[in-house]
Amino acid sequence: MSQESSVCSPLANVAATKKVMQQFGLFTKKSLGQNFLINDDVVRHICDISQVSARDHVVEVGPGIGTLTCALLKSGAQVTAIEQDERLIPVLSYTCKAWQNRLQIIHSDALCINPKELGDVNKFISNLPYAIAATVVLDFFSQLSHLESACVMVQKEVADRMCATPGTKDYGAYTVKLALRARPVATFAVHPGNFFPPPHVESTVIRLDAIDVPDPRLCDAASMMANAAFAQRRKTISNSCRAYFSSRGIANAKEKLATIFERSGVDPSIRGEVLSVDTYRQLGIEAMRVCPELAEHVTK
Repeated sequence: MSQESSVCSPLANVAATKKVMQQFGLFTKKSLGQNFLINDDVVRHICDISQVSARDHVVEVGPGIGTLTCALLKSGAQVTAIEQDERLIPVLSYTCKAWQNRLQIIHSDALCINPKELGDVNKFISNLPYAIAATVVLDFFSQLSHLESACVMVQKEVADRMCATPGTKDYGAYTVKLALRARPVATFAVHPGNFFPPPHVESTVIRLDAIDVPDPRLCDAASMMANAAFAQRRKTISNSCRAYFSSRGIANAKEKLATIFERSGVDPSIRGEVLSVDTYRQLGIEAMRVCPELAEHVTK
C-alpha cells in the first residue's frame, strides 16, 4: 500500500493545515471553538468507530478546513457540512473539490438549522465546537428521525455527562434526556497535542447509537420530569418538582406529584440523582396520565 493511499485525511497534519490557512489568509477564532485536527490516526479512529461507508448520509457540524470532511468523503459517504464561519465556505469547496458531487455545504449556525434542510441523514460525525456540543447532540437525536448514530469529538467533561450513571456527580438532567434517545457504545481520549492550535481542555470522541422512541411525546414528558427533578438538585425530588410545576402554573401540584410518584414507585423523599433513566421514563408516562395539562409545558 502506498503512503498516499494509507492516509485517511490529507489535511490531518501541521504542514498541510498551515499551508491551507496561509493560502486563504486564515486565523483561528477562539469564539467559534476552532481547533483543527492534525493527527491522521485520530481521524482514522473516528471513521473506524463510526463505521462510515458509502451507504451513509453524514451531517458534520463545524467542518473547519475539511480535515475530517475529506476522510468522510473518501469513505464514499454523502456529507452535509454545516459551517458558521463564512471564511471557511470557499476553503471547504477547495479542499474537498475532488468529492464535490457528494458534498453539500450549509452556511449556518447548527443550533438554528431546520432539520428539513438535512434530509435523510443517518449519521452525525463531527469534531464539534465545544461551546455547542452538548446542545446540538441532544437536538439532533431529538429532531432527526433517520439518525442512527453520532460519533462526535467533545470536551471530556461533556462526554462524562453523556456516559454518567445514577448517583454520580456527572449524572443530571442532560444525561437522562440524552439517554432516553441514545446510548453510548464507544469512547476514546484525544490529547490537546492532536490539534492546531492545542485547546486548553482534554477531549473525548464518543459514539452514541439511537434508541427507538415509539412515542416522542412521552419521551419529551420524561425529559421534562428530569428537568423538574434536577431544577434544585440538592433538594428532594418532591420539593424540586413541586417548585418546577408551580412555577408553570400547574394547579394542585403537590397532590398531583404525590400520585405520580406513587404510581411510579418513587420515594418522594429521595433526590433525583439516584433515579434510573427507566424510572424517569415511567415518571413521564404517569405525569401525562395524571396531569395532561403538562403537555403544553413539555420541552426537550
